[in-house]
Amino acid sequence: MAQEESLLDERDVSLLRWRSRRGLVENDLFIERFFATYGSRLTHAQARGLSVLMDLSDNDLLDLLLRRKEPEAELDTEEVRNVLEQLRPRA
Repeated sequence: MAQEESLLDERDVSLLRWRSRRGLVENDLFIERFFATYGSRLTHAQARGLSVLMDLSDNDLLDLLLRRKEPEAELDTEEVRNVLEQLRPRA
């Protein structure tokens, strides 16, 4: 199985969840729903995409989550876009 498709182990998921805690409760709600849905089957590719998003400021992240902005420049990768779609609310 390729690294992209292999699942994170429980410890790595816990570390990623801890790293994903945010200052804005709105962001935390999106992130908690993401982990509730995908946490038991997170891939390495999803983890990389989420890690890139977690490097953003809370306001920039919220703008992406609420579709006020779309990923640009170094954020505009397949991994980031895939995770962003999983984080965003369904229409």
